[in-house]
Amino acid sequence: MLTGKRFRLERATLAVEQIDGKRRAVTVSVGEIIKVVAGPTNRNGMVDILWGQGLVEMFAVDVTARGTEITDLSAGA
Repeated sequence: MLTGKRFRLERATLAVEQIDGKRRAVTVSVGEIIKVVAGPTNRNGMVDILWGQGLVEMFAVDVTARGTEITDLSAGA
C-alpha cells in the first residue's frame, strides 16, 4: 500500500492534472518530493499524488520504479 508514503523522484515522471474539468499531462521533474494520498483510484493503477500545492495522478508503478521512498520524517513535503 502506497497511501501516506513520500517519494523523491529519481527520473522525470508523467502525471495527469485536472484544471477546470480538463485533464492534461504534466512532467514532474527529477528531485521533486511527492506524497501518495490515495489509490489506486481505478483499474489503470493510478494513484492520487500531492505535489507542490496541488493534486495530480500518476501510475503507481511509475512512483515505485522512478522514486525512492523517503522514510526520514524531517525531509521536505
